[in-house]
Amino acid sequence: MEIERFKHQHVEILQGIASLRKLAHAGIVDNASDIARAIKALSNVVKVHLAIEDRILYPTLQNGSDPKLANMGRMYQEDMKGIANAYIAFSRRWSSARELMERGDDFRSEANTILKSLHARMQRENTEFYPAIEAWEM
Repeated sequence: MEIERFKHQHVEILQGIASLRKLAHAGIVDNASDIARAIKALSNVVKVHLAIEDRILYPTLQNGSDPKLANMGRMYQEDMKGIANAYIAFSRRWSSARELMERGDDFRSEANTILKSLHARMQRENTEFYPAIEAWEM
């Protein structure tokens, strides 16, 4: 299975998170419009990534010949549900510049939690999950 597309999307997601952090550190009120746009852009990549994982990656692993990798895929898929739901709710709540300007401290607190969780998940996939998939294919 070719996973370069997934890796590339991870780069995009991690860059999106870094961009949001930079904008927030520079000032939520001053950068509210840019933050809202960045959240929408990141959400597009995250949603496509999740859809492709659910339609292609996880089913391929679960129907594959390696039961250990199939189980790992199920665990990663299950774990991602909570992270995905939290991120989607976050992105809906904070895609408005007006909301960001009015509730900047709430945004900062929630962003720290949600984006940290998403970032950690991408890193785990990059260091554990994807190398396991690549080793299986050899």
